[in-house]
Amino acid sequence: MDKVVRMSSEKGVVIFSKSSCCMSYAVQVLFQDIGIHPTIHEIDKDPECREIEKALMRLGCSTPVPAIFVGGKLIGSTKEVMSLHLSGSLVPMVKPFQANLC
Repeated sequence: MDKVVRMSSEKGVVIFSKSSCCMSYAVQVLFQDIGIHPTIHEIDKDPECREIEKALMRLGCSTPVPAIFVGGKLIGSTKEVMSLHLSGSLVPMVKPFQANLC
């Protein structure tokens, strides 16, 4: 769990992903389209993949990936991010991280 907390707060926008997950890819493209370059952790390439998945679920993720963190805070998965975007809340939330390569 400590590893996930550390990784999720090391940059402004962090996405835990799997290289084969199309929903993770869609979320990454969304962030790039709004001018954010998130830090991507492809957990299937990490030897501790199972432990990371379990930690993400304990933190409140409905599915292990994608798990999106903004400013070290869990935002959620695809559904939550898309809802925030459609309501107009996502861009103001990530605006502080647009100037920096996140």
